[in-house]
Amino acid sequence: MKIGHSGKAAILFGLSAMIVYLLMVLGTLKHLSDLAMVLPFDLRPTGYSQADAAGLLEALGEAGRQYYLMRQIPLDTLYPALLALTLISTLRWRAARSGPTVMTRIGGPLAVMAAAFDYLENLGIVFMLLVGAEPYPMLIHAASMASILKSALTTAAILAVFATLVPILFQRFLVSVR
Repeated sequence: MKIGHSGKAAILFGLSAMIVYLLMVLGTLKHLSDLAMVLPFDLRPTGYSQADAAGLLEALGEAGRQYYLMRQIPLDTLYPALLALTLISTLRWRAARSGPTVMTRIGGPLAVMAAAFDYLENLGIVFMLLVGAEPYPMLIHAASMASILKSALTTAAILAVFATLVPILFQRFLVSVR
């Protein structure tokens, strides 16, 4: 049995993900950046060193670390799943509408892996916020690697979605020009 997809799920998940993303970027992450005068862990797609992590944790202070834990982490617990559901729903809608492609097949697993590494990054950040950076260089390295992999896999998953949608948009453009 073939399940049809209208795209409504992709739109609803996408709007939800966008709201959470904007709350983070314009709210919690901006507050943390302003407080510490450096970018928070979540805004470092190329990772961070032990010195970077220790500097950020020190600059945040106790109040900033608590804010990170109580405000940013809960939002970033919602966001990876919402983004993955948005991308997967879009890919499934595209596959149901126009047939499966290589990109619709690999995009979903990429989105799931990106979310998984985002959650691993969050777990590392929580531990750093709770215990500090100095005595745990392996924790910092693991959290930094999770950040890098999350960023790379998210980019790949989004590119897979774009690659599946561009032919549809191009086809519609050609039809409208004629």
